[in-house]
Amino acid sequence: MAKGEVPAIGIDLGTMYSCVGVWQHNRVKIITNDQGNHTTPSYVAFTDTERLIGDAAKNQVAMNPTNTVFV
Repeated sequence: MAKGEVPAIGIDLGTMYSCVGVWQHNRVKIITNDQGNHTTPSYVAFTDTERLIGDAAKNQVAMNPTNTVFV
């Protein structure tokens, strides 16, 4: 980061997908998720033992609709 440059993070909370970007080397770099994708489905789910986000939550929505939220 250049001297005097302030770090910045942008979060796009979309209705279907969300993403995160950082200002780096005078441009925005979109961060990849743990599956290597630049966007993550806007889903959150809860089970008895864990909290799921993104693809993991979306993939189990048919089995757990009551405890799955999407925007």
